[in-house]
Amino acid sequence: MNASPRPLAVFAYDFDGTLAPGNMQEHAFIPDELGLDHAEFWAETRRLAEAQRGDGILAYMHLMLEKAREKDLELSRDSWRKRGASLRLFPGVEDWFGRQNARAEALGLDLRHFIISSGNRELIEGSPIADRFERIYASAFMFNAEDEAVGAALAINYTGKTQYLFRINKWTLDEWDNDAINAVQPDRDRAVPFSRIAFFGDGLTDIPVMRVMTDHGGHPVAVYDPETPITEAAADKLIKDGRARLAAGGDYREGSELDGLAADILAEMARGVRADLFD
Repeated sequence: MNASPRPLAVFAYDFDGTLAPGNMQEHAFIPDELGLDHAEFWAETRRLAEAQRGDGILAYMHLMLEKAREKDLELSRDSWRKRGASLRLFPGVEDWFGRQNARAEALGLDLRHFIISSGNRELIEGSPIADRFERIYASAFMFNAEDEAVGAALAINYTGKTQYLFRINKWTLDEWDNDAINAVQPDRDRAVPFSRIAFFGDGLTDIPVMRVMTDHGGHPVAVYDPETPITEAAADKLIKDGRARLAAGGDYREGSELDGLAADILAEMARGVRADLFD
């Protein structure tokens, strides 16, 4: 449970397309190490999932390992994190967290940051921003005694993402803890009400999360790549369909539209805290 005297607030983020352009596996691993075209890899993933009547996340994780073994690539946890070190981020991302934390503190809030992603946890753990997050909830490999990836330990698909909103809401943060997350807990006793949670996401895999955020009074924000028109169209659709409240391009620099939205959200969260005190 939170030991801070300030009320908790949360900014949660998808990763691919939200904090970084494209899919993380496409930055280096698929083209450079596997020697495959991006479209070829994802098409094979889809065929495998359909043939096995399986989950697309598990299918891509299986293919990553299978093809890596065929190429005799290193599969240690450290090797995956080294791959994540080259992930390209949107402008201003590295400075974003400290700036928002300072704003929150000035407003009397204790702001924490989370990742909720279908991408690879090990790659994100190797990124330059890994230490900014309270938790990185993302699809993860299982490692054997030699620290070599041997299969999937956790697969987070588009509906599975919603579970982690409720883990944050109740502050029952351990992925493996099914008892605490399913225990009855009145809304008034939950550590982080949805009114103090914002979720930043970019597309189809974030629709259930944004729907939950909207239905529970949270702050869903659609982020798009300013250099990719199709992602802006997706963000517009999220707004029109009532799944997101706000949208902005993936520019995290001070003074950007997204930075302004974040400041407004934090101010609204702080007003809600004050209103609750006098309720």
